[in-house]
Amino acid sequence: MTRMLLAASLAGLCGCAAAPSAIARPEEPVAVDIEPEVAAIAAPAPDDSDRGPQGLALKAAYDAAMAGAELRQQVFDDPGTSMSLKGDLVQGGLVFGETLPGAKVTLDGEPVMVSEDGRFVLGFGRDHGQSALLVIRHVDGSVVRRALAIADRDFPVDRIDGLDQSKVSGFTEEQLKKIAADKEKKSLARQATDARPFWAAGFTWPVTGRISGVFGSQRILNGEPKTPHSGVDVAAAAGTPVKAPAAGIVRLAEGDMYFEGGLVFIDHGQWLESAFLHLSRIDVKPGDRVEAGQVIGAVGATGRATGPHMHWSLKWMGTLVDPQLAAGAMPGADAAIPAGD
Repeated sequence: MTRMLLAASLAGLCGCAAAPSAIARPEEPVAVDIEPEVAAIAAPAPDDSDRGPQGLALKAAYDAAMAGAELRQQVFDDPGTSMSLKGDLVQGGLVFGETLPGAKVTLDGEPVMVSEDGRFVLGFGRDHGQSALLVIRHVDGSVVRRALAIADRDFPVDRIDGLDQSKVSGFTEEQLKKIAADKEKKSLARQATDARPFWAAGFTWPVTGRISGVFGSQRILNGEPKTPHSGVDVAAAAGTPVKAPAAGIVRLAEGDMYFEGGLVFIDHGQWLESAFLHLSRIDVKPGDRVEAGQVIGAVGATGRATGPHMHWSLKWMGTLVDPQLAAGAMPGADAAIPAGD
């Protein structure tokens, strides 16, 4: 019997799969300590007649190991029907998942929001490591574990000169106060998200045209190394309409941010957010529900910009991801700069 328990336990540990999750925050995965468990399960149960401290401790360890074995028998290989993933398992990628209703999901130990019908989204930052662990707990107690291989990408270096130096470095006290106030506005706008997966219908380009800047490129501004580019830039004439790439709720609409100029945040649900920078006009306000393709503003060159363009950033749970991967090929993309990969 103990051999059967051990075989079932190890078979479960080798499997990986995914399960459904409710919006409630999932519990942490159960730690797996294989070798001590094997030794405990293979050994006979301690004799109750041994009433010394060592005997009692051994029996307690045995009972715990047997309880652990029963729990681990609930871990199974994904049958292919409890979870599906679609998207880009690469640095900067977004992956859209679907599982059984009521499941709880974690990615690398962090809770992931899941809709009532089992939909969830995952994001991987520019510098994410080569693997990630997805764990899904079903309502029946079964657990699916899947190791995700995250492909590496190479990112280009962008040198941009001719910027107003006051937007790059050497800020005055007054400018620093403005920057801090803007940061607080952005932070407050990101305090909540909608549980509904507005992103489920996919993403389209807010503006079409030549891609003039790509996600993740190392920025050197006026000769000074800065943080990598947070999104994708599309060159377009000032006043060109900017459309919502997917449905969502407007969380921020500010016309005079220090770096971003005209700025709009759209919450696509489950902590997935679009940001549009340098707008010359804003046509929405916080709290508005927008649909995919709805005009939210116009292309401009406000804030830290050298000329009119649309800057689009995507952020999931505070991690920047690549909008170009989410939207797919740009219509008429022969003139576009390819994403760094």
